[in-house]
Amino acid sequence: VQLQASGGGLVQTGGSLRLSCAASGFTLDYYAITWFRQAPGKEREGVSCISSSELESVKGRFTISRDKGKNTVYLQMNSLKPEDTAVYYCYAEEDGDYGDKYWGQGTQVTVSS
Repeated sequence: VQLQASGGGLVQTGGSLRLSCAASGFTLDYYAITWFRQAPGKEREGVSCISSSELESVKGRFTISRDKGKNTVYLQMNSLKPEDTAVYYCYAEEDGDYGDKYWGQGTQVTVSS
């Protein structure tokens, strides 16, 4: 049972990246997903989230979406800025009061100016 985050890399200001969060050993259908990020010297912060009943949610430059067939959640990031540089993590929380919770291992995003 694990979450695997991928898709990070180096991109220029104004560019785009799509991060993936793939689950193995369990289905994401009943999980809310949140993408967090943590920049050096800063606290981890939430970037985007999607409930278990949603397929897509748009928040400014970022769009989070899920592909049930691939058991994967994506984070599409557009118009990237240097301040978006951070390690990005996906987090899955199962519906209900005592649901399971999983963290992905993080993927580095670096935006050059």
